[in-house]
Amino acid sequence: MAAQVAAQKASGDYATDLGYVYGGYQRIIALREACDEAVPATRAANGQAFLKWQTQHGELLAELKRRVTAMIRRASSDEKDYARSLGKYEGAILLSREEQKMAFLLAGHEVLQRQCRGMPELLKGPEGDLSVVFADELETIRKHK
Repeated sequence: MAAQVAAQKASGDYATDLGYVYGGYQRIIALREACDEAVPATRAANGQAFLKWQTQHGELLAELKRRVTAMIRRASSDEKDYARSLGKYEGAILLSREEQKMAFLLAGHEVLQRQCRGMPELLKGPEGDLSVVFADELETIRKHK
């Protein structure tokens, strides 16, 4: 699931690779949201698994958020421009996540049900480990201070 996003090879470009990794994170959130909506019987188990996953990967998730915010700040001319740009990018990220959620929902009930029931295991496994799935991208990102 997250690996599907990583199927694109690392570009070696900071912004592009940061987008790939952050997109993988947003894809996991989109799956959880789709499951909560379409397969409510999995909500409790997925919620617990997601919270545990967020805790385990908290340092990486915080780093990604910091880097996205810093990139927006560097591209902004002043505080007013930063606030406007931050809102614009947060809106674009939310829209993209909503589109991913809709793609999950449109995949068909049986397919989504299988994904939702498997979400706790997915989050525990290598496909749920963003540092493994996006190792090459993270190497590029971390070269940039």
